[in-house]
Amino acid sequence: MEHTGGCEWVVEAHGCDREPLCDIARLQQVFSRIIAEAGLHPVAEPVWHKFPGEGGVTGLALLSESHLACHTFPEYRSVCLNLFCCKPRPEWDFESRLKEMLGASTVIVRRIDRPYGS
Repeated sequence: MEHTGGCEWVVEAHGCDREPLCDIARLQQVFSRIIAEAGLHPVAEPVWHKFPGEGGVTGLALLSESHLACHTFPEYRSVCLNLFCCKPRPEWDFESRLKEMLGASTVIVRRIDRPYGS
């Protein structure tokens, strides 16, 4: 029997510019780029929540492959991203894209293979 499973990327980006971490439109651009370049398929529009004042943003995109989520922390100049796909996919270049789009100085990417059977 073939071993099947998905993969999950847990990503932390630090040293980001504060402004995009508070800006839903900028974060929507990040989601759109991940979705387009990784060949993902949203089943609905992403949902966004902006916390009051200088607070951060939480976003969630429901995908036919699973989900893409983010939580930003402007006070720490960081963003946490989570992408889970039900089938293995090529790596998306989180490091260079988040440095380019959010000004991150450090990006830590952990890939977790998620087997469905024992």
